[in-house]
Amino acid sequence: MEGGGGYRTGLGGDRSDRAGIGENGRVRGFRSRLYRDDAVVLRVQKLGESDRIVTLLTRRHGKVRAAAKGVRRTTSRFGARLEPFGHIDIQLAEGRTLHSVSQVEGIELLGKHFLDDYPRYTAASAIAETADRLTPEEHEPSLRLFLLTLGALRALAAAEHASALVLDSYLLRAMGVAGWAPALRECAVCGTPGLHRAFAVPAGGCVCPDCRPPGAAHPAPATLELMAALNSGDWATADASPPAPRREASGLVAAHLQWHLERGLRSLPLVDRSEPHRPDSTRREPV
Repeated sequence: MEGGGGYRTGLGGDRSDRAGIGENGRVRGFRSRLYRDDAVVLRVQKLGESDRIVTLLTRRHGKVRAAAKGVRRTTSRFGARLEPFGHIDIQLAEGRTLHSVSQVEGIELLGKHFLDDYPRYTAASAIAETADRLTPEEHEPSLRLFLLTLGALRALAAAEHASALVLDSYLLRAMGVAGWAPALRECAVCGTPGLHRAFAVPAGGCVCPDCRPPGAAHPAPATLELMAALNSGDWATADASPPAPRREASGLVAAHLQWHLERGLRSLPLVDRSEPHRPDSTRREPV
């Protein structure tokens, strides 16, 4: 939207339309209502020969699916801004089934940090797919999930922590937003406080000896301490954890998430969890 009542067609070229803004935010001569928001790009799909369908998690409007015209053409000035994992400022026109992208400005094109780094790329893919799956209803605002998703992608881009730790921390906190957080410091059944030694996904997390169901897992105490640290953001403890508790924690987190989703995440088996964390003296600090 430009000053003076003009309208710039961001994806359709540089032409200016002289129509003013009518009631309800609509542009005169256009049926669709325009609105603007910032968003994280979760997924893109091909549409026709040169278009894409873009799945966005927006700050104020929840998950939105929109058609982006002409962005697959080599001459498009907007294609790079609509790649997965980017944080963008976008103007959309409402439609009956799909909204339409009319303007895009890049805020942080985080995907460029993952293109040559397989562990970070696969972790980012799992984060984006989880955010998509946790928002089954479109246009339902979820500010906490938006901020959590953006923060996790920024953390991956900054490379301050191992990508698998960032992913597991995100999954634990995202389950908390959805109301599925596993019990880690109390019994999931009776509420008795403490770090209990058994973990049962169907029961909701850690369980005390009196409530432990048959078949419950018995993770190492260091694994449960790591999961609690990841859930609370205690990165000093998480970064100092050895490989074995990390692997065991990842398995429990994935099992708990997929139990509640009732089907697996396609990207989760592809995540490279063997990556050792090497501090990067040239890493980019998150904004």
